Amino acid sequence: MGLKPRLSEARFRLSTSPIAMTLPNSSWRWLMIALAFLATTINYLDRQTLSVAAPVLIDHFGMSHAAYARVVFAFMFAYTIANGISGPLLDRLGTRLGFALTMAWWSAASILNALARGPRSLGAYQFLLGAGEAGNWPACVKVVAEWFPVKERALASGIFNSGSAAGAILAPPLVVWILLHHGWRQAFVWVGLAGFVWLFIWSLIYNDSPPQMRRAQGVVTAASNPLSGGPTTPYPLLTKEGNSPSSAFPPTTVFPWRLFRTRFVWSFTLAKVFLDPVWYFYIFWFPEYLKRARNFSMASIGKYAWIPFLVAGLGNILGGWVSGWLLKRGHSLNVARKGGVTLFAILMTSAIPAVLVRDARTSIVLVSLAMLGYTGCGSIMLAYPADVYPKNMVGSIWGLASMGSGFGGMVFALLTGVVIDHFSYLPVFVGFGVMPLICTGILWTLLGPISPLSREAEFSSAS
Repeated sequence: MGLKPRLSEARFRLSTSPIAMTLPNSSWRWLMIALAFLATTINYLDRQTLSVAAPVLIDHFGMSHAAYARVVFAFMFAYTIANGISGPLLDRLGTRLGFALTMAWWSAASILNALARGPRSLGAYQFLLGAGEAGNWPACVKVVAEWFPVKERALASGIFNSGSAAGAILAPPLVVWILLHHGWRQAFVWVGLAGFVWLFIWSLIYNDSPPQMRRAQGVVTAASNPLSGGPTTPYPLLTKEGNSPSSAFPPTTVFPWRLFRTRFVWSFTLAKVFLDPVWYFYIFWFPEYLKRARNFSMASIGKYAWIPFLVAGLGNILGGWVSGWLLKRGHSLNVARKGGVTLFAILMTSAIPAVLVRDARTSIVLVSLAMLGYTGCGSIMLAYPADVYPKNMVGSIWGLASMGSGFGGMVFALLTGVVIDHFSYLPVFVGFGVMPLICTGILWTLLGPISPLSREAEFSSAS
């Protein structure tokens, strides 16, 4: 009986950063979410390098839009496969080691893109990039689940998720500057090196949630919980302060395909199929849209393509704020989470008039509103798994849901290229304006209530 705690403490000492241990308890969680924010920023810098350089690469390699879509498909295909693996792998390896390996993989893959000699090799390197980048979101969600109580998780999720907007904001001016002065190959190299800088900082600072921090946040281990006779697995107690309602039943090991049988997981995954491809369209196609449909030069793309992503960053914060405000007003967790997503999904329909207006500035404004709507939806939905299930399952659940996201991204990427080549951007923008409404319909009709107490029976049947 005394051996397990000693082994747990030894693992804790080995995985704890001396820098983080010198900080007061109240500062730890914000330092950890800052690291997650920086990782997400770099993640988007890496993928946006292809997007910003797309007008040059299409001309350089003589690609059609359909051929470029296949390059995007290669990224999304690997991203989808890796999403099914990265979540359970991160649950097994732990946040510190798992996140480090993920960052090292995708940073090296980003640099390899500089060696591309045509669409096929470019697609191959994008495949490797997608395989690595998929681990960022399960890892960041685990950071939130480990370090934040439920009442702050939507805000914390919004903070790290705003890194996607930060990376997308930096990418157009940064990549265009490198591209115009040093060529597109150096753009991939410079951005890839940023990941290894982060990796060095992560290894010095990050530590897994320490025992004293768990006790401060009302978190116990299975060994000290009278309801559980299983292995030492930390999970939060249900407290009147709302530290976490996601642990109304003890944690246990559930295989991903069994999790997928639960109503929450498969319907949440289906909702992601129709929501996330909208964002993928903007990040992979917006610079090319400005070039071909709005006649922007590369210099102009560098000056203006970042604006929608700046506005999108506000959505990450607003999403968490709206959800928290609804909770404070006395609404249930179910209404606060789903109602917030619905409000922002309606805002995403501004994509439809964006393609119809003649003035490019007005179009950018409307696209900005649509992207703000997406990030608002995304920041709230990031908290869904941790609201319902114990934190030791959050990575697996999010990995499965992200597979749905990647599957939708693959299918709609190919459709986008074909439709643009044969028609125009008009039907594409209309479709991506309607899809968020389909997502909200799934959440309200299929997902069921977001309530951990109502999930115990469903969870048990999946076990």
